[in-house]
Amino acid sequence: QVQLVESGGGLVQAGGSLRLSCAASGRTSSANVMAWFRQAPGKEREFVASIRWSGPVTIYADSVKGRFTISGDNAKNTVYLQMNSLKPEDTAVYYCAARRSTYAGKYDFWGQGTQVTVSS
Repeated sequence: QVQLVESGGGLVQAGGSLRLSCAASGRTSSANVMAWFRQAPGKEREFVASIRWSGPVTIYADSVKGRFTISGDNAKNTVYLQMNSLKPEDTAVYYCAARRSTYAGKYDFWGQGTQVTVSS
């Protein structure tokens, strides 16, 4: 099992920045890919960004390209999401996730989420 704990959420004005962190513990060798998802009220959970440790290789949703950056510190088993130029539509609960499979498949482990609220 892999345990994931997110931190860094909060309230910020539009145009501002936040950095989320996700600390992994347990069998972290199982977490070959780590990602951020988000879920806004009344909407389905959506993919935000992912990072594959081997490479590393990063992937972003179109809605956040150029504004968000995912990075990781493998030695600390921690993944970050730097969010710049935040918009009210970025308001959501942000979840960290980890996947065993390197190239495809469902995410096996999830954190509890951290709230990000962007005011206009």
